[in-house]
Amino acid sequence: MRGRSGGTDAGTDADADTDAGTDTDADTDAGTDAVTDAVTDTGTDAVTDADADAVTDADTAPAPPADAYHVPMSPVATVPVAVRLGVVSFLNARPLIDGLETLADVSVRHSVPSRLIDQLLEDEVDVALCSSIDYQRSPEPLLALPAGLLGGDGATLTVRLFSQRPVGELESVYCDTDSHTSVALLRILLRERYDCDPAIVDYHVREHVAHHRPAGEPPAMLLIGDKVVTDAPDASRYPVQLDLGAEWASHTTLPFVYALWLVRATLDPERIALAQAVLDRQRRRNRDRIDPIVYRHATKWPAGVARSYLADHIAYDLTEDRHAGLELFYEKSLAHGLIAARRPVRFWSEQA
Repeated sequence: MRGRSGGTDAGTDADADTDAGTDTDADTDAGTDAVTDAVTDTGTDAVTDADADAVTDADTAPAPPADAYHVPMSPVATVPVAVRLGVVSFLNARPLIDGLETLADVSVRHSVPSRLIDQLLEDEVDVALCSSIDYQRSPEPLLALPAGLLGGDGATLTVRLFSQRPVGELESVYCDTDSHTSVALLRILLRERYDCDPAIVDYHVREHVAHHRPAGEPPAMLLIGDKVVTDAPDASRYPVQLDLGAEWASHTTLPFVYALWLVRATLDPERIALAQAVLDRQRRRNRDRIDPIVYRHATKWPAGVARSYLADHIAYDLTEDRHAGLELFYEKSLAHGLIAARRPVRFWSEQA
């Protein structure tokens, strides 16, 4: 067994969202294109929805010649076993992952963000959409794939502090255990903007159980994911609320990166290249598919809010500003004792 990541107190989160494993693509078609297509077609734009719908005719199509896939189309096409992906089921991740489960050479495992780093380190998955803080807390070196991320240039809607009293007066905050990055971000913002350093208490929101849950409702709690919109506490009970994405942007003028595709640095380079090709193509494919994604996966959201959330609040591409925001977050995490050391951020490159 590989070493597991640290607990939720010294570090805590990846932003993104609710009930792990509850969302499974209902439209999984058995005959969908193999991942080898993704590897050899990375220079083109995503398949259209019409193309995707066409796979439903696969049962009646003539079978390919027996040796149709025996000739390697690229060096990575020889990888024999499905690439194992660890993903979150939050709505904000759908533009990165929607359709992956239909690919023949990919297996997808759903979990909450805080559990994905351990699954990666224990070799249960090859690549995982992990909390950004876990890149620094991992006991072994990792690489980030430049195939997409979960970030935001301002308000995120789904990373929120709910409080019954002014923020500067808080003595404790009950923090959603689904998240690592969000808890670290909360600590930085409370210390630097509000001169406040409350105790952090693990709060198992999904099971409605907390490790030290007080009678009644917590005086303050940090929630992440879809539940912030679909099952939020009543504003009359929590009149003070902070969107952590908006707070970070106001404090630093930079975007924030909540989650990254991470891979162990020791993984077979061919496997890394295949994962990069598949994930990059799927992200590009889904850019123009926000409406169908909302229709299928945001059933508990107001449709207009869900579309605005994915199109306007969540960012998926690596830019210089987002990279700078990530580096600043790591710098502040080190200064506040939230990580033991700071590694340089290493993005995988096919030329490396």
